[in-house]
Amino acid sequence: MLAFVPGGTFGNEGSINGENKMKDYEAVCDFLIELNRENQYHINWNWARFEWMTEHPEFDKGLINSIGLWMDGGRVVGAAIYDMYFGKAFVGALPAYSALYPEILDSDLLIWSYPLYCYGMPAPLKSLLDRTLPLSSMAMHKVGDRYEHVGQRDFTHLHYVMICGCGFPNSKQNFEPAVAQFKLCFPNNHTILTVPESPMFNAPEAQTVTMPRLEKIKEAGKQFAERLAISDGLMQEITSPMIPEEQYAAIVNGSVR
Repeated sequence: MLAFVPGGTFGNEGSINGENKMKDYEAVCDFLIELNRENQYHINWNWARFEWMTEHPEFDKGLINSIGLWMDGGRVVGAAIYDMYFGKAFVGALPAYSALYPEILDSDLLIWSYPLYCYGMPAPLKSLLDRTLPLSSMAMHKVGDRYEHVGQRDFTHLHYVMICGCGFPNSKQNFEPAVAQFKLCFPNNHTILTVPESPMFNAPEAQTVTMPRLEKIKEAGKQFAERLAISDGLMQEITSPMIPEEQYAAIVNGSVR
């Protein structure tokens, strides 16, 4: 009978350091060997990634459901570590149990929406991005002029949207690092929206200019839903300043005096 074991059997209260660790280690290793038997040279790498995540200092060992094992007749047939990869970082299941994969593997759109921090993404989101490392294998292949790690699974069906706002009056020499990182991480099927002067959306007195811009953004959402793309003209309207740069800078400077 198939059963899900919250916290796996990793000792007391879901801790990886419980007395059953060696027994669980062997059970999960057997699972990984079977999962990767066609590429057995990756076995140690797979376990290293699994162990790295569970031993990572930011991993909350107090979460009872942080680690989960699917077991059938005492045999591990699936494993997952939560809160590490878009909500479920490491997940693997034997082919006969592929239905256990979380919905994200079947989703067709991932949206990354965040404010620009130090010309990049905020630390908590960067930490989440770092935790997507287990989605890649050690193997590499050449794509154009650079090498990329081969993904553990086929994600070519996914589309990625980056929505990033900043408090600067324009986009020049501000969004470039964040955009470059996003394109390198998600080189295919990406759509990027950068919005300067975004703090204005929180100011009621700015509604005369922000409400029309929000309508444009809604229109862009409809376009994307229909054809997975936004027209160049509409994209230009969305990513341009809402008021003249000098006026915006004067308002900001006046508010801090």
